[in-house]
Formats: sequence, C-alpha cells, structure tokens
Amino acid sequence: MASLYVTPENQIQRLNGMLHQMKSWQQLDNANLISQPNPESWSLIEVVEHLNKAYTLYLDKVDTAIANCPDIQGPPKPFKARAWQKFVIEGQRLKNGKRPWKMKTLKRFQPLLDVKTLTDEDLQTIFERFFALHEHLKTSILSARVKQVKAHKFSSAIGPIVNFYLPEGFEFLLCHMERHYVQIEGILAAASDN
Repeated sequence: MASLYVTPENQIQRLNGMLHQMKSWQQLDNANLISQPNPESWSLIEVVEHLNKAYTLYLDKVDTAIANCPDIQGPPKPFKARAWQKFVIEGQRLKNGKRPWKMKTLKRFQPLLDVKTLTDEDLQTIFERFFALHEHLKTSILSARVKQVKAHKFSSAIGPIVNFYLPEGFEFLLCHMERHYVQIEGILAAASDN
C-alpha cells in the first residue's frame, strides 16, 4: 500500500478552492439553498450546517494541539500519515471525483434544520459561520507549518479509536469537505433537472 504524504501547501490550495466555490453557492437564491432532491436527502444549506457541526467538534482540539506543539526552524516537510490514519482518511477521499459509498451520519453531526422556516438572515448566518470556521482551519494549517506536529495527538470526533497529528487531521477534514462538495453538486444538479 502506497504511503500518504500531505503538505500544508496542497491543503491550503484545496481549501482556498473550496472556500471560493462556497462563496459562489452562497449567492444562489433561497430556493436552491433549501431544495432537497427527495425527502430523505439534505439541501445545500443542510450540508453547510453539517460541515459547520463537524468542524466545530475539532476547533478546540486543533487549538490545543497547536498550543502544545513546539516551534521548529526551517521549511515544513511533507508529512507521512500513519497506516490507520491513512486508512481513515482514504475512507473519506473521493475516488475518480465520486463518493465511493454513502455513510450514515451520526446524530450529533446531523444539521437538524427545518429548511422551510429558515429566513434570509438564518441562511446567511450559516454561511458566515462556515467561513469563520474554515478561516480558522486555514490559519491552523498555516500555523502548523512551523510546529513540531508529532508532539501532540488529538482524538477524532468519533472518539479515541482514531487519533490524529495535525496534518492528518487537516487532511481528514479536507477530504470530508470534498466529499460533501460532490454531494452539493448532486443536489444542485437534481434541482436543475426539476
């Protein structure tokens, strides 16, 4: 099995692309933001809220890890993910631009929104929270570039069965976002077919 090396440059580039895409989705009319392809599917805004909930569970863990990792000198080097963490990351990663399988979302990650009652202000608040949280992610990736990242591990949002060093955690979060961006594209495609 090939090794997985991650770099902050690649992670920032991917994150910037996703933030740019989300800004264009934010400009869609409310009907597109709350449209569900079917009663069991999420709308675009529910996916955004899910991403907010998911990253919120990592916020303090990332801050603590950065605070507990001493500074290093010199340029950052590619980080080799450990075997179990690579397996978990690859479970989130897209395969040929597609989600290889759908996963059941744990209750604490579900958006729990009543999309029919959301106001314009509610929708914009969800987007603003997304951008604030993911600006934190970007700042954290940049901060970790000058840290001894193997000095501190943190548990994943599903518990201590999976723990990450910062670069592994960032990669997991980015792959998770990329997965949901494909979901959003599917939601929008279904809406345009109707």
